[in-house]
Amino acid sequence: MTRVVITGAGCITAMGQDVAVFAENLFEGRSGIREMADRPADLRFSQAATVQDFGQQEWLLANQRQVGERSSAFAVAAARQAVEQSGIVGSYPADAIAVVLGCSTGGRTTEETEYEKLYARGARVHPLTVPRAMANAGTSLVSMEHGITGPAFTLTTACASGGHAIGLAFQMVRSGAVKAALTGAHEAPLTLTFLKGWDGLHVVSPTACRPFAQDRDGMTLGEGAAVFAIEALDSAQARGAEIFGEIVGFGMSSDAHHITQPNPAGPAAAMRKAIADAGASPDDVGYINAHGTGTEANDRVEAEAIHRVFGDRARTMAISSTKGLHGHAIGASGAMELLATVLALHRGVLPANAGLAGGAVPVDPALHLDRVLLQNEASTPDLALSSSFAFGGLNAVLALRPRKG
Repeated sequence: MTRVVITGAGCITAMGQDVAVFAENLFEGRSGIREMADRPADLRFSQAATVQDFGQQEWLLANQRQVGERSSAFAVAAARQAVEQSGIVGSYPADAIAVVLGCSTGGRTTEETEYEKLYARGARVHPLTVPRAMANAGTSLVSMEHGITGPAFTLTTACASGGHAIGLAFQMVRSGAVKAALTGAHEAPLTLTFLKGWDGLHVVSPTACRPFAQDRDGMTLGEGAAVFAIEALDSAQARGAEIFGEIVGFGMSSDAHHITQPNPAGPAAAMRKAIADAGASPDDVGYINAHGTGTEANDRVEAEAIHRVFGDRARTMAISSTKGLHGHAIGASGAMELLATVLALHRGVLPANAGLAGGAVPVDPALHLDRVLLQNEASTPDLALSSSFAFGGLNAVLALRPRKG
């Protein structure tokens, strides 16, 4: 079976607008979570992982500016970085490359601006409202910019959108359906209605996201994008491309349980399927980049799922969540977390679990996870998992190995 490797990556996140800065802040533990400007006075939380000083008009080409908005501009910028690093465009026929991106919320900035004009002022909406707001705008702009005529589509599965998109692109390259793909996710959801909607769910932290902490009190919302260039190993080697890691497995499942309350059976099934797809066993896994939202229910259920899959090894499994750095960027979170996992394996350093302050904030002992990482750890496990679990009980888990011959 064709082996699939990562040969390029790009990102726009609250903790860095390229991979080099993202990596520096990841391993230094510098968070992109900050106080929101102009937040509604009655909002119960004040922090978000916002992308600051994003040069949207500088990133968008002249022919993209009329239809591009914040969400799709994130996708364009991250994809361009991945293309430039990997060189896949021009190395393969245009119809042999896929663009598969995740986006859960679409162009919310446009939607809310135009709704306000219509309902509050009775004004005419912009004639390009539909193409600006559609969730697949990012995919379409990326494919058009690079002349990619292969399969191009957008997946929306809430917080698992990025994981599902990358997993399906991986399967397409592995099966030979395409030679290469640009894949990842983008999201720009931090609008008034979105913030108020999440406030109403009472799952956003009024302080700061602390995944797996004993005193955790919710997630912190974020935005941004991460996009990867993936291709077959033999083709990448033949053209002398730099290889950053290998995707070796993908598992999906549905809880079929509740629209917002997770069930450990679903995440456990997705992890098992990813491990089996990699031709491995649970004993081979040395690190989990957890979904780790910092909510009471998610962290408890995810811990239970890890115990179901790994048994006694769960207590000593190296685990960390990076959402305390880049926030919960909804559909884009899985792509950002895969980037963190790829960097961890490539550099041989597992990132600390953000929000625990090196042990100053204790890990919840009820989770029975004794190796949630309080500090960066020098290690290169042979197999790592990157997990994404979404509202609606939709689960996606990717399995990765470090670069090998």
